[in-house]
Amino acid sequence: MNSDSVAMTDLSGKMYKPETVCIFGTGDFGRSLGLRLLQSGYSVVYGSRDPKNSLLLPKGSKVMTHAVAACDAHVVFVAVQREHYGFLSSLASDLEGKVLVDVSNNLKRGLYPESNAEYLSRLVPRAMVVKAFNTISAWALQSGGLDANRQVLLCGDHADAKQQVVDIAQSLGFTALDRGSLRAAAELEDLPLQLFPLWRLPLNIAICLTAFIFFYVLTRDVIYERVTNGKDNAFRIMISLANKVFPIVSLVMLSLCYLPGTLAGFLQLYNGTKYRRFPDWLDRWMLCRKQLGLLALAFGFLHVLYTLVIPIRYYVRYRTNAYVISLVKDNKTYEFDNTMSWRCDSYYSMGILGFGLFVLLGITSLPSVSNSLNWREFRFVQSKLGYITLLLCTAHTFLYGWNKFLRPASYRWWMPPAYMLSLVVPCVVLILKLILITPCIDRSVTRIRQGWERQGKTSANGRDTKTNYPLIA
Repeated sequence: MNSDSVAMTDLSGKMYKPETVCIFGTGDFGRSLGLRLLQSGYSVVYGSRDPKNSLLLPKGSKVMTHAVAACDAHVVFVAVQREHYGFLSSLASDLEGKVLVDVSNNLKRGLYPESNAEYLSRLVPRAMVVKAFNTISAWALQSGGLDANRQVLLCGDHADAKQQVVDIAQSLGFTALDRGSLRAAAELEDLPLQLFPLWRLPLNIAICLTAFIFFYVLTRDVIYERVTNGKDNAFRIMISLANKVFPIVSLVMLSLCYLPGTLAGFLQLYNGTKYRRFPDWLDRWMLCRKQLGLLALAFGFLHVLYTLVIPIRYYVRYRTNAYVISLVKDNKTYEFDNTMSWRCDSYYSMGILGFGLFVLLGITSLPSVSNSLNWREFRFVQSKLGYITLLLCTAHTFLYGWNKFLRPASYRWWMPPAYMLSLVVPCVVLILKLILITPCIDRSVTRIRQGWERQGKTSANGRDTKTNYPLIA
Protein backbone atom coordinates (compact mmCIF):
# COMPACT_ATOMS: atom_id res chain seq x y z
CA MET A 1 0.00 0.00 0.00
CA ASN A 2 1.26 3.47 -0.88
CA SER A 3 2.23 5.78 1.91
CA ASP A 4 -0.31 8.41 0.84
CA SER A 5 -3.29 6.02 0.83
CA VAL A 6 -5.72 5.80 3.71
CA ALA A 7 -5.21 2.74 5.87
CA MET A 8 -8.37 1.29 7.45
CA THR A 9 -9.21 -1.73 9.58
CA ASP A 10 -12.29 -3.92 9.65
CA LEU A 11 -13.92 -5.41 12.77
CA SER A 12 -11.36 -8.21 12.90
CA GLY A 13 -8.49 -5.70 12.89
CA LYS A 14 -7.21 -6.59 9.44
CA MET A 15 -5.92 -3.83 7.19
CA TYR A 16 -7.69 -3.19 3.88
CA LYS A 17 -7.62 -0.58 1.16
CA PRO A 18 -10.75 1.56 1.05
CA GLU A 19 -12.80 1.96 -2.13
CA THR A 20 -11.48 4.67 -4.39
CA VAL A 21 -13.80 7.27 -5.85
CA CYS A 22 -12.72 9.62 -8.64
CA ILE A 23 -13.98 13.18 -8.99
CA PHE A 24 -13.61 15.18 -12.20
CA GLY A 25 -13.69 18.82 -11.14
CA THR A 26 -12.04 20.74 -8.31
CA GLY A 27 -14.66 23.44 -7.74
CA ASP A 28 -16.69 24.06 -4.60
CA PHE A 29 -18.94 21.04 -5.08
CA GLY A 30 -16.09 18.73 -6.02
CA ARG A 31 -14.02 19.77 -3.00
CA SER A 32 -16.99 19.41 -0.61
CA LEU A 33 -17.88 16.00 -2.04
CA GLY A 34 -14.28 14.83 -1.75
CA LEU A 35 -14.04 15.98 1.87
CA ARG A 36 -17.25 14.16 2.79
CA LEU A 37 -16.09 10.99 1.02
CA LEU A 38 -12.78 11.07 2.90
CA GLN A 39 -14.62 11.52 6.20
CA SER A 40 -16.76 8.49 5.32
CA GLY A 41 -13.76 6.26 4.71
CA TYR A 42 -13.34 6.45 0.95
CA SER A 43 -10.11 7.08 -0.91
CA VAL A 44 -10.52 10.10 -3.19
CA VAL A 45 -8.62 10.90 -6.35
CA TYR A 46 -9.25 14.08 -8.35
CA GLY A 47 -8.94 14.36 -12.09
CA SER A 48 -7.84 17.84 -13.08
CA ARG A 49 -6.56 19.60 -16.19
CA ASP A 50 -3.97 21.24 -13.92
CA PRO A 51 -2.86 18.60 -11.36
CA LYS A 52 -0.20 20.92 -9.92
CA ASN A 53 -2.84 23.37 -8.65
CA SER A 54 -4.13 21.37 -5.70
CA LEU A 55 -3.77 23.71 -2.74
CA LEU A 56 -7.51 23.93 -1.99
CA LEU A 57 -8.22 20.20 -2.22
CA PRO A 58 -8.99 18.32 1.01
CA LYS A 59 -6.07 16.79 2.83
CA GLY A 60 -5.68 13.07 2.15
CA SER A 61 -6.87 13.18 -1.45
CA LYS A 62 -4.76 12.75 -4.57
CA VAL A 63 -4.86 14.78 -7.78
CA MET A 64 -3.71 13.71 -11.24
CA THR A 65 -4.71 13.98 -14.87
CA HIS A 66 -8.17 12.86 -15.93
CA ALA A 67 -6.95 9.76 -17.73
CA VAL A 68 -4.82 8.53 -14.83
CA ALA A 69 -7.47 9.34 -12.23
CA ALA A 70 -10.14 7.46 -14.17
CA CYS A 71 -8.03 4.29 -14.12
CA ASP A 72 -7.87 4.30 -10.30
CA ALA A 73 -11.62 4.18 -9.58
CA HIS A 74 -14.77 2.43 -10.76
CA VAL A 75 -17.11 5.27 -9.76
CA VAL A 76 -16.38 8.67 -11.31
CA PHE A 77 -18.23 11.84 -10.28
CA VAL A 78 -18.40 14.36 -13.11
CA ALA A 79 -18.52 17.69 -11.25
CA VAL A 80 -17.99 20.01 -14.21
CA GLN A 81 -20.42 22.07 -16.29
CA ARG A 82 -21.86 20.66 -19.50
CA GLU A 83 -19.88 23.17 -21.56
CA HIS A 84 -16.68 21.41 -20.44
CA TYR A 85 -17.78 17.83 -21.22
CA GLY A 86 -15.72 17.83 -24.43
CA PHE A 87 -12.65 16.24 -22.86
CA LEU A 88 -14.69 13.17 -21.85
CA SER A 89 -15.02 11.90 -25.41
CA SER A 90 -11.24 11.42 -25.55
CA LEU A 91 -11.45 9.33 -22.37
CA ALA A 92 -14.13 6.98 -23.72
CA SER A 93 -11.84 3.97 -23.64
CA ASP A 94 -10.64 4.73 -20.09
CA LEU A 95 -14.22 5.17 -18.84
CA GLU A 96 -15.59 2.02 -20.46
CA GLY A 97 -17.61 -0.02 -17.96
CA LYS A 98 -17.28 2.61 -15.23
CA VAL A 99 -20.07 4.38 -13.36
CA LEU A 100 -20.27 8.07 -14.31
CA VAL A 101 -22.26 10.15 -11.82
CA ASP A 102 -23.47 13.37 -13.40
CA VAL A 103 -24.03 16.08 -10.77
CA SER A 104 -24.47 19.04 -13.12
CA ASN A 105 -27.34 21.53 -13.37
CA ASN A 106 -28.28 24.20 -15.89
CA LEU A 107 -28.80 27.93 -15.45
CA LYS A 108 -32.35 27.83 -16.84
CA ARG A 109 -34.91 25.42 -18.23
CA GLY A 110 -34.94 24.39 -21.87
CA LEU A 111 -31.35 25.44 -22.40
CA TYR A 112 -30.56 22.20 -24.27
CA PRO A 113 -32.72 19.74 -26.21
CA GLU A 114 -31.63 16.85 -23.99
CA SER A 115 -30.59 16.49 -20.37
CA ASN A 116 -26.94 16.76 -19.35
CA ALA A 117 -26.91 13.14 -18.24
CA GLU A 118 -28.27 11.90 -21.59
CA TYR A 119 -25.72 14.04 -23.39
CA LEU A 120 -22.98 12.53 -21.21
CA SER A 121 -24.26 9.05 -21.98
CA ARG A 122 -24.03 9.84 -25.68
CA LEU A 123 -20.45 11.14 -25.30
CA VAL A 124 -19.32 8.04 -23.39
CA PRO A 125 -21.69 5.32 -24.65
CA ARG A 126 -19.93 2.40 -22.94
CA ALA A 127 -20.02 3.96 -19.49
CA MET A 128 -22.94 3.57 -17.08
CA VAL A 129 -24.30 7.07 -16.46
CA VAL A 130 -26.27 7.85 -13.30
CA LYS A 131 -27.82 11.23 -12.57
CA ALA A 132 -27.48 11.97 -8.85
CA PHE A 133 -26.43 14.51 -6.21
CA ASN A 134 -27.51 17.47 -8.38
CA THR A 135 -30.15 18.44 -5.79
CA ILE A 136 -27.56 18.41 -2.98
CA SER A 137 -25.62 21.59 -2.28
CA ALA A 138 -22.00 21.92 -1.29
CA TRP A 139 -23.22 23.11 2.11
CA ALA A 140 -25.24 19.92 2.59
CA LEU A 141 -22.13 17.88 1.85
CA GLN A 142 -20.04 19.88 4.31
CA SER A 143 -22.63 19.54 7.08
CA GLY A 144 -23.09 15.85 6.40
CA GLY A 145 -26.81 16.22 5.70
CA LEU A 146 -27.57 17.33 9.24
CA ASP A 147 -28.50 20.95 8.53
CA ALA A 148 -29.78 20.72 4.96
CA ASN A 149 -31.60 18.50 2.46
CA ARG A 150 -30.79 14.84 3.16
CA GLN A 151 -32.43 13.24 0.11
CA VAL A 152 -30.43 12.24 -2.96
CA LEU A 153 -32.56 11.78 -6.06
CA LEU A 154 -31.05 9.58 -8.75
CA CYS A 155 -31.93 7.94 -12.04
CA GLY A 156 -30.19 5.72 -14.57
CA ASP A 157 -30.57 2.77 -16.93
CA HIS A 158 -28.29 0.36 -15.05
CA ALA A 159 -29.50 -1.13 -11.78
CA ASP A 160 -26.04 -2.16 -10.57
CA ALA A 161 -24.63 1.32 -11.21
CA LYS A 162 -27.52 2.96 -9.37
CA GLN A 163 -27.03 0.62 -6.43
CA GLN A 164 -23.39 1.65 -6.13
CA VAL A 165 -24.42 5.31 -6.04
CA VAL A 166 -27.10 4.49 -3.46
CA ASP A 167 -24.47 2.84 -1.27
CA ILE A 168 -22.24 5.90 -1.51
CA ALA A 169 -25.13 8.25 -0.69
CA GLN A 170 -26.12 6.20 2.35
CA SER A 171 -22.54 6.04 3.59
CA LEU A 172 -22.44 9.85 3.42
CA GLY A 173 -25.52 10.08 5.66
CA PHE A 174 -28.11 10.73 2.95
CA THR A 175 -31.21 8.85 1.87
CA ALA A 176 -31.48 7.86 -1.78
CA LEU A 177 -34.63 7.86 -3.90
CA ASP A 178 -34.63 6.15 -7.28
CA ARG A 179 -36.62 8.15 -9.85
CA GLY A 180 -36.35 5.60 -12.66
CA SER A 181 -34.49 5.54 -15.96
CA LEU A 182 -32.14 8.16 -17.36
CA ARG A 183 -35.12 9.79 -19.09
CA ALA A 184 -36.00 11.30 -15.72
CA ALA A 185 -32.70 13.21 -15.68
CA ALA A 186 -34.28 16.28 -17.28
CA GLU A 187 -36.85 16.40 -14.48
CA LEU A 188 -34.13 16.10 -11.83
CA GLU A 189 -32.12 18.87 -13.47
CA ASP A 190 -35.16 21.16 -13.38
CA LEU A 191 -35.74 20.67 -9.64
CA PRO A 192 -32.95 23.04 -8.45
CA LEU A 193 -34.33 25.71 -10.80
CA GLN A 194 -37.74 25.70 -9.13
CA LEU A 195 -38.29 28.45 -6.58
CA PHE A 196 -40.69 27.24 -3.87
CA PRO A 197 -43.06 25.41 -6.28
CA LEU A 198 -45.52 24.45 -3.52
CA TRP A 199 -45.56 28.03 -2.23
CA ARG A 200 -46.53 29.75 -5.47
CA LEU A 201 -50.29 29.35 -5.18
CA PRO A 202 -50.41 30.21 -1.45
CA LEU A 203 -48.15 33.23 -1.99
CA ASN A 204 -50.29 34.44 -4.87
CA ILE A 205 -53.42 34.06 -2.75
CA ALA A 206 -51.77 35.93 0.13
CA ILE A 207 -50.59 38.77 -2.12
CA CYS A 208 -53.97 39.16 -3.81
CA LEU A 209 -55.86 39.04 -0.50
CA THR A 210 -53.51 41.53 1.11
CA ALA A 211 -53.76 43.94 -1.81
CA PHE A 212 -57.55 43.73 -1.98
CA ILE A 213 -58.10 44.17 1.78
CA PHE A 214 -55.54 46.99 1.96
CA PHE A 215 -57.19 49.03 -0.80
CA TYR A 216 -60.59 48.25 0.71
CA VAL A 217 -59.71 49.64 4.15
CA LEU A 218 -57.71 52.46 2.54
CA THR A 219 -60.85 53.54 0.70
CA ARG A 220 -63.03 53.32 3.80
CA ASP A 221 -60.72 54.81 6.42
CA VAL A 222 -58.53 57.28 4.52
CA ILE A 223 -60.00 58.24 1.15
CA TYR A 224 -63.54 58.48 2.49
CA GLU A 225 -62.49 60.84 5.32
CA ARG A 226 -60.48 62.94 2.91
CA VAL A 227 -63.31 63.29 0.40
CA THR A 228 -66.27 63.74 2.75
CA ASN A 229 -64.76 65.49 5.79
CA GLY A 230 -61.50 66.91 4.46
CA LYS A 231 -59.50 65.07 7.16
CA ASP A 232 -56.02 63.73 6.48
CA ASN A 233 -55.81 60.27 8.06
CA ALA A 234 -53.00 58.99 5.87
CA PHE A 235 -50.74 58.45 8.90
CA ARG A 236 -53.01 55.55 9.90
CA ILE A 237 -51.73 53.49 6.98
CA MET A 238 -48.58 52.42 8.81
CA ILE A 239 -50.15 50.86 11.93
CA SER A 240 -53.94 51.07 12.02
CA LEU A 241 -54.63 49.91 8.47
CA ALA A 242 -51.88 47.30 8.55
CA ASN A 243 -53.33 45.92 11.77
CA LYS A 244 -56.67 45.53 10.04
CA VAL A 245 -55.25 43.86 6.96
CA PHE A 246 -53.06 41.26 8.70
CA PRO A 247 -55.73 39.59 10.91
CA ILE A 248 -58.24 39.54 8.05
CA VAL A 249 -55.79 37.84 5.69
CA SER A 250 -54.73 35.46 8.46
CA LEU A 251 -58.29 34.37 9.24
CA VAL A 252 -59.28 33.95 5.59
CA MET A 253 -56.18 31.91 4.79
CA LEU A 254 -56.69 29.73 7.85
CA SER A 255 -60.22 29.09 6.59
CA LEU A 256 -58.84 28.22 3.16
CA CYS A 257 -56.78 25.46 4.81
CA TYR A 258 -59.93 23.65 5.90
CA LEU A 259 -62.37 24.54 3.14
CA PRO A 260 -60.99 22.00 0.59
CA GLY A 261 -61.32 19.20 3.15
CA THR A 262 -65.00 19.95 3.68
CA LEU A 263 -65.58 20.26 -0.08
CA ALA A 264 -63.85 16.91 -0.58
CA GLY A 265 -66.15 15.37 2.04
CA PHE A 266 -69.24 16.58 0.23
CA LEU A 267 -67.82 15.39 -3.12
CA GLN A 268 -67.21 11.92 -1.71
CA LEU A 269 -70.70 11.94 -0.24
CA TYR A 270 -72.18 12.92 -3.59
CA ASN A 271 -70.10 10.40 -5.57
CA GLY A 272 -70.71 7.63 -3.06
CA THR A 273 -67.07 6.51 -3.27
CA LYS A 274 -63.61 7.64 -2.28
CA TYR A 275 -62.06 6.23 -5.44
CA ARG A 276 -63.28 8.88 -7.86
CA ARG A 277 -60.62 11.42 -8.62
CA PHE A 278 -61.02 14.96 -7.32
CA PRO A 279 -60.99 17.88 -9.79
CA ASP A 280 -57.48 19.12 -10.54
CA TRP A 281 -58.12 22.51 -8.90
CA LEU A 282 -59.23 20.83 -5.67
CA ASP A 283 -56.35 18.39 -5.78
CA ARG A 284 -53.84 21.22 -6.15
CA TRP A 285 -55.56 23.19 -3.41
CA MET A 286 -55.38 20.30 -0.96
CA LEU A 287 -51.68 19.77 -1.64
CA CYS A 288 -50.77 23.31 -0.57
CA ARG A 289 -52.76 23.50 2.69
CA LYS A 290 -49.65 23.38 4.83
CA GLN A 291 -48.21 26.40 3.05
CA LEU A 292 -51.52 28.25 3.38
CA GLY A 293 -51.53 27.56 7.10
CA LEU A 294 -47.95 28.70 7.65
CA LEU A 295 -48.60 31.94 5.76
CA ALA A 296 -51.74 32.47 7.82
CA LEU A 297 -49.68 31.98 10.98
CA ALA A 298 -47.13 34.52 9.75
CA PHE A 299 -49.88 37.11 9.25
CA GLY A 300 -51.20 36.23 12.70
CA PHE A 301 -47.79 36.92 14.21
CA LEU A 302 -47.70 40.30 12.49
CA HIS A 303 -51.14 41.09 13.92
CA VAL A 304 -49.90 40.26 17.44
CA LEU A 305 -46.78 42.40 17.06
CA TYR A 306 -48.71 45.36 15.67
CA THR A 307 -51.25 45.05 18.47
CA LEU A 308 -48.51 45.20 21.11
CA VAL A 309 -47.32 48.62 19.89
CA ILE A 310 -50.78 50.23 19.98
CA PRO A 311 -50.47 51.62 23.55
CA ILE A 312 -47.21 53.45 22.75
CA ARG A 313 -48.42 55.07 19.54
CA TYR A 314 -48.48 58.87 19.56
CA TYR A 315 -51.98 58.94 18.06
CA VAL A 316 -53.38 56.64 20.78
CA ARG A 317 -51.70 58.54 23.61
CA TYR A 318 -52.95 61.84 22.16
CA ARG A 319 -56.54 60.56 21.90
CA THR A 320 -56.42 59.15 25.45
CA ASN A 321 -55.04 62.33 26.97
CA ALA A 322 -57.50 64.50 25.04
CA TYR A 323 -60.42 62.41 26.23
CA VAL A 324 -59.31 62.50 29.87
CA ILE A 325 -58.79 66.28 29.72
CA SER A 326 -62.25 66.74 28.19
CA LEU A 327 -63.80 64.75 31.06
CA VAL A 328 -61.99 66.91 33.61
CA LYS A 329 -63.04 70.15 31.91
CA ASP A 330 -66.67 69.07 31.69
CA ASN A 331 -66.58 67.59 35.20
CA LYS A 332 -67.86 64.25 33.92
CA THR A 333 -67.22 60.70 35.09
CA TYR A 334 -66.39 57.76 32.88
CA GLU A 335 -69.05 55.19 33.79
CA PHE A 336 -68.08 51.55 34.09
CA ASP A 337 -69.85 49.45 31.43
CA ASN A 338 -70.24 45.86 32.58
CA THR A 339 -71.33 44.66 29.15
CA MET A 340 -68.34 46.27 27.48
CA SER A 341 -66.08 44.71 30.10
CA TRP A 342 -67.41 41.24 29.29
CA ARG A 343 -67.06 41.90 25.59
CA CYS A 344 -63.44 43.14 25.81
CA ASP A 345 -62.30 40.35 28.10
CA SER A 346 -63.98 37.73 25.92
CA TYR A 347 -62.50 39.33 22.81
CA TYR A 348 -58.96 39.19 24.18
CA SER A 349 -59.44 35.71 25.64
CA MET A 350 -60.66 34.26 22.32
CA GLY A 351 -57.75 35.91 20.53
CA ILE A 352 -55.13 34.59 22.94
CA LEU A 353 -56.52 31.05 22.95
CA GLY A 354 -56.93 31.04 19.18
CA PHE A 355 -53.40 32.29 18.57
CA GLY A 356 -51.97 29.79 21.07
CA LEU A 357 -53.60 26.88 19.24
CA PHE A 358 -52.56 28.45 15.93
CA VAL A 359 -48.92 28.33 17.05
CA LEU A 360 -49.40 24.69 18.11
CA LEU A 361 -50.66 23.85 14.62
CA GLY A 362 -47.60 25.50 13.12
CA ILE A 363 -45.22 23.62 15.42
CA THR A 364 -46.77 20.22 14.67
CA SER A 365 -46.45 20.87 10.93
CA LEU A 366 -42.65 20.90 11.27
CA PRO A 367 -41.18 17.61 9.98
CA SER A 368 -39.14 17.07 13.15
CA VAL A 369 -42.35 17.21 15.21
CA SER A 370 -44.83 15.57 12.84
CA ASN A 371 -42.47 12.61 12.34
CA SER A 372 -42.71 11.87 16.07
CA LEU A 373 -46.52 11.71 15.98
CA ASN A 374 -48.58 8.78 14.81
CA TRP A 375 -51.35 9.34 12.29
CA ARG A 376 -54.11 9.59 14.89
CA GLU A 377 -52.20 12.16 16.95
CA PHE A 378 -51.36 14.23 13.87
CA ARG A 379 -54.96 14.15 12.65
CA PHE A 380 -56.25 15.13 16.08
CA VAL A 381 -54.01 18.20 16.18
CA GLN A 382 -54.38 19.31 12.57
CA SER A 383 -58.08 18.51 12.22
CA LYS A 384 -59.82 18.65 15.61
CA LEU A 385 -57.69 21.37 17.17
CA GLY A 386 -57.51 23.10 13.79
CA TYR A 387 -61.26 23.58 13.65
CA ILE A 388 -61.28 24.72 17.28
CA THR A 389 -58.63 27.28 16.33
CA LEU A 390 -60.77 28.48 13.45
CA LEU A 391 -63.81 28.69 15.73
CA LEU A 392 -61.93 30.71 18.37
CA CYS A 393 -60.48 33.11 15.81
CA THR A 394 -63.90 33.57 14.24
CA ALA A 395 -65.43 34.26 17.66
CA HIS A 396 -62.60 36.73 18.29
CA THR A 397 -63.58 38.60 15.11
CA PHE A 398 -67.29 38.57 15.99
CA LEU A 399 -66.53 40.06 19.39
CA TYR A 400 -64.35 42.69 17.75
CA GLY A 401 -67.19 43.82 15.52
CA TRP A 402 -69.89 43.36 18.17
CA ASN A 403 -72.83 45.51 17.03
CA LYS A 404 -71.01 47.67 14.48
CA PHE A 405 -72.95 46.05 11.66
CA LEU A 406 -76.13 47.62 13.10
CA ARG A 407 -74.81 51.17 12.81
CA PRO A 408 -75.57 52.91 9.50
CA ALA A 409 -72.43 55.05 9.92
CA SER A 410 -70.32 51.89 9.63
CA TYR A 411 -71.30 51.54 5.96
CA ARG A 412 -69.16 54.17 4.28
CA TRP A 413 -70.04 54.54 0.62
CA TRP A 414 -72.25 51.46 1.16
CA MET A 415 -69.12 49.45 1.97
CA PRO A 416 -69.49 47.19 5.05
CA PRO A 417 -66.74 47.14 7.69
CA ALA A 418 -63.74 45.09 6.64
CA TYR A 419 -64.13 42.63 9.52
CA MET A 420 -67.46 41.52 8.04
CA LEU A 421 -65.68 40.45 4.86
CA SER A 422 -63.26 38.33 6.87
CA LEU A 423 -66.13 36.37 8.41
CA VAL A 424 -67.60 35.09 5.14
CA VAL A 425 -65.18 32.24 4.40
CA PRO A 426 -64.71 30.99 8.01
CA CYS A 427 -68.47 30.98 8.58
CA VAL A 428 -68.97 28.97 5.40
CA VAL A 429 -66.30 26.47 6.49
CA LEU A 430 -67.73 26.09 10.00
CA ILE A 431 -71.29 25.62 8.69
CA LEU A 432 -70.15 22.99 6.18
CA LYS A 433 -68.17 21.21 8.88
CA LEU A 434 -71.17 21.33 11.21
CA ILE A 435 -73.21 19.58 8.52
CA LEU A 436 -70.52 16.94 8.00
CA ILE A 437 -70.28 16.05 11.71
CA THR A 438 -74.01 15.55 12.18
CA PRO A 439 -74.49 11.84 13.03
CA CYS A 440 -76.36 10.83 9.87
CA ILE A 441 -73.90 12.56 7.51
CA ASP A 442 -70.80 11.60 9.48
CA ARG A 443 -71.80 7.93 9.44
CA SER A 444 -72.09 7.93 5.65
CA VAL A 445 -68.82 9.80 5.09
CA THR A 446 -66.96 7.46 7.47
CA ARG A 447 -68.25 4.37 5.63
CA ILE A 448 -67.19 5.84 2.28
CA ARG A 449 -63.68 6.62 3.56
CA GLN A 450 -63.43 3.06 4.86
CA GLY A 451 -63.98 1.72 1.34
CA TRP A 452 -67.75 1.41 1.01
CA GLU A 453 -69.12 2.35 -2.41
CA ARG A 454 -72.64 3.20 -3.44
CA GLN A 455 -73.83 1.03 -6.30
CA GLY A 456 -73.61 2.75 -9.68
CA LYS A 457 -71.28 5.53 -8.43
CA THR A 458 -67.91 3.90 -9.12
CA SER A 459 -65.75 5.98 -11.43
CA ALA A 460 -65.59 4.81 -15.01
CA ASN A 461 -61.85 5.48 -14.91
CA GLY A 462 -61.35 3.00 -12.09
CA ARG A 463 -59.86 3.64 -8.70
CA ASP A 464 -57.37 6.42 -8.32
CA THR A 465 -55.08 6.48 -5.32
CA LYS A 466 -54.43 10.16 -5.92
CA THR A 467 -57.19 11.01 -3.44
CA ASN A 468 -55.78 8.91 -0.63
CA TYR A 469 -53.82 11.68 1.07
CA PRO A 470 -55.25 13.02 4.35
CA LEU A 471 -58.34 15.15 3.90
CA ILE A 472 -58.26 16.80 7.35
CA ALA A 473 -61.97 17.45 7.01
